[in-house]
Amino acid sequence: MANPSNPIRWQQDGWIHYSFSASLAWIEAAGKQRYGSHFSLQEKDHPILYKLLIYAIGDKDNMAKQGLNPDKGLLVSGPVGCGKTSLMQLVNYFFPPRQRFTMLSARHITFNFIRQGYQVLHKYTEGSYQFKAGCYQPKTYCFDDIGIERPVHYFGNECNVMGEILLSRYDHFIQKKMLTHLTTNLSASELEGLYGNRLRSRMREMFNLVSFGRSSCDKRQ
Repeated sequence: MANPSNPIRWQQDGWIHYSFSASLAWIEAAGKQRYGSHFSLQEKDHPILYKLLIYAIGDKDNMAKQGLNPDKGLLVSGPVGCGKTSLMQLVNYFFPPRQRFTMLSARHITFNFIRQGYQVLHKYTEGSYQFKAGCYQPKTYCFDDIGIERPVHYFGNECNVMGEILLSRYDHFIQKKMLTHLTTNLSASELEGLYGNRLRSRMREMFNLVSFGRSSCDKRQ
């Protein structure tokens, strides 16, 4: 049973325990504060939230039961408006501080590339390290809504910005365990059509797929 002074998290027998129901209540309260009183969690989304939460807190036993690999990032897919972005932003608070990610819009990154050029690619690949605890550690990003951006031209050269970033981060994932998270409205076949089968193959290695049902409603309505 949870400690009343901390209903979400408590320590027992040398282990940190979490209450799923209290965590849902915290997320809903934080969502209302951040997004407005209309924010609410739907019971049919609880299985998705369970997967996101056990991943965030590093519950390896339950992750294994759900087919999640702690060494991979998250690829959260689902229809427009189903709550991917808001839930990822709220679940981010459950990660240990050193593992929390920065969420950025794929469109925003693409627009920055138009203005700043190839230094934008470097920022999220070779330049995506920070010095902590006496060593350089890879930064974790969550790229939001990948697939809605389109290839852009820079001084006459066409570049699929997010495709190039993901391909490069794959190399750092293999060499330095750099994690990346994604949200998308697209299916796996649609992502392949946009980025090619070379990247899709690497994405299978990089990500745990967590999918909302295609029938999930638009919660913005």
